[in-house]
Amino acid sequence: MATHPATPAAPPAEAVYRRIGWRIIPFLILCYFVAYLDRVNIGFAQLQMKGDLGFSDAVYGLGAGIFFLGYFLFEVPSNLILHRVGARVWIARIMITWGLISALTLFVTTPTQFYVMRFLLGVAEAGFFPGIILYLTYWYPAARRSQMTAWFMSAVPLSGLIGGPVSGWILHHFHGHHGWAGWQWLFVLEGLPAVVLGIVTLFYLDNGIKHAKWLNADEKNALQHALDQEAQTKPAQSALQGMADPRVWLMALIYFSVVIGLYGLSFWLPLLIKSTGVTDPLTIGWLVALPYGVSVVAMILVGRSSDKRHERRWHVAIPALIGAVGLVLSTLWSTDTTLAMVALTLATVGIMVVLPLFWALPNAFLAGTAAAAGIALINALGNLAGFFGPSIIGWVKQTTQSTNGGILVLAAFMVLCAVLVLLTPKTQK
Repeated sequence: MATHPATPAAPPAEAVYRRIGWRIIPFLILCYFVAYLDRVNIGFAQLQMKGDLGFSDAVYGLGAGIFFLGYFLFEVPSNLILHRVGARVWIARIMITWGLISALTLFVTTPTQFYVMRFLLGVAEAGFFPGIILYLTYWYPAARRSQMTAWFMSAVPLSGLIGGPVSGWILHHFHGHHGWAGWQWLFVLEGLPAVVLGIVTLFYLDNGIKHAKWLNADEKNALQHALDQEAQTKPAQSALQGMADPRVWLMALIYFSVVIGLYGLSFWLPLLIKSTGVTDPLTIGWLVALPYGVSVVAMILVGRSSDKRHERRWHVAIPALIGAVGLVLSTLWSTDTTLAMVALTLATVGIMVVLPLFWALPNAFLAGTAAAAGIALINALGNLAGFFGPSIIGWVKQTTQSTNGGILVLAAFMVLCAVLVLLTPKTQK
């Protein structure tokens, strides 16, 4: 018994972090996979939906982007509620409501109804992503968080890798079943899993270390001690102080630059592939999977490299520039399917690699309530780009009959992201 007082100060064993990873990360990946799929499956639905309902490219672009207005308005309140009531209940609430709203989108018939449902989906999903980013800080110190965030965010390219072929298959095989179009089946079959996972969350997810019955007392003490030691290096700040920090607003601008590329590409990728001459939805689905499959591997490898070297800025800036190059090349090779896929893969990899690594920057100076508010504000402001990106491409395409001008705008923002990241102080690595 005499050795017990020193136990809390001992660093947690690697096996403990490994057990935490296997317990929570696969489940969080599955939840975000479903969330992201419900957010962007409109990119596949449009292949049939626009013709069936008579929607123009501008209507589609606005509807795809208006999701982020609801998301923006409710992001910070949602994350503060999560910090107060716990992740388990609030994440479950988010998933159940967004799943129901996504499924009910099958009933839209007018642009106004389309806009309303997309706005409500944004309101319902607000807080999920920043809530999980915050949730990871309850378990992992900063030195381990980039790799865990990369694993979690691998759900984004996985939603394209798996969701692309599945979405194409639903459009191809379910069209006309029981009088419903393929796009209507798409919303139902990809929306209801979120409801099921939301219910599972209530029984599976732990709010934090002290609630984990699968850890013993010594393991909990060691894990909490590691987090408490790290927290002592960060000044205590309120929610308002976190949101007022100039570094938070710089992070928001950087994230805006990334997200405008992410959603501009995600919402239009199926159509960009179709414009090269591919017409079958199932084939488009398989081609969409290619850039996302490469991105999964790249995200994990670069995330591991960043953690190993304790370097963030260049690990963000270089992929951002690669993404910009890929976007530019996609406009030059837009009529050749093979070359276009090379360019779109390069663009997707660059953008996807940036996403998880970016979050190491604000996590380096935010903690506690300030982290809940600051992370939510960064994500909310950044995701406003999700409104502008798809809308810009939709407007440009309708005006010029080409997506090239809009894609070049996205490339410019990826360059801006790289420049701003390199201008951040090295202490934020």
